[in-house]
Amino acid sequence: MTERTRRDLCPGLLRPWIADDGALVRVRVPGGMLPTPALAGLLEVADAHGDGAVHLTSRANLQVRGIPHDDGCLSDAVVDAVMATGLMPSVSHERVRNVMASPLTGRAGGRADLRPVVRELDALVCADPTLAALAGRFLFVLDDGRGDVAGRDLDLGLVALSADVVQLRAGASAWGRVVPVADAATALASLAVRFVRAAGAQPTSPWHVDELPGAGTAVLDEVDERRPQTRVVSDPPPLGRIPQDDGRLALHLAVPDGRLDRRLLDEVLALGAPDVVVTPWRTLIVPDLENA
Repeated sequence: MTERTRRDLCPGLLRPWIADDGALVRVRVPGGMLPTPALAGLLEVADAHGDGAVHLTSRANLQVRGIPHDDGCLSDAVVDAVMATGLMPSVSHERVRNVMASPLTGRAGGRADLRPVVRELDALVCADPTLAALAGRFLFVLDDGRGDVAGRDLDLGLVALSADVVQLRAGASAWGRVVPVADAATALASLAVRFVRAAGAQPTSPWHVDELPGAGTAVLDEVDERRPQTRVVSDPPPLGRIPQDDGRLALHLAVPDGRLDRRLLDEVLALGAPDVVVTPWRTLIVPDLENA
């Protein structure tokens, strides 16, 4: 078993990273999905307390940087402002809500709609005190069968085989049971608990599944052969208009250097969409637009 010399230092709101330009706060956005007003609220935090931009990460999360601090501690005003966005439903679990999913799942292409799985998995993780011990780098990756995120490094995840079933996976190379989509979130949360129990919850505990003896096989309750349908790969969707399966469209926007500023946010707000999706390619998808 890999033994760490310290806990991971992946930042959150209550434990920011202190950089040369000030404190950096990372806000987890499971599946990259969030209400547009919440994104606007976070940019207001960046305008008032940071460098004036919301930074998109390669895990489809959000960051605010350049925040003043007192020996590593943020002011109550900053903490309250971030909490007011609604993007921080659990203080105890804020750093472990790391769920990446195919950004267009349930809207365009893919075999299954994984949006309900993302929401349920996030709720289950936040509800289990055991899972607060996960490292801030521990990552769930959910691919809806199109292959756009199937190749990403992960700790636990799945690939959809059809609209109704998925195959579980653990670490770089271990594959588990085929389960109904409706049971996928519960299965993944249970595997995460198995990881914490195997790894322990000490400062020297492993951060990742592949650091355990036996790697992914040590976590899975049942090891299975990899299904052929999981061998999928696809490029990120093109920028611009993307037809949705329901006849509406999504707009895939470039975010230069992953830095979302007031000008770009105003363009997004002008579209009137209630939700947006942050992608692992540090771009933004504005979905569910009327195809006028």
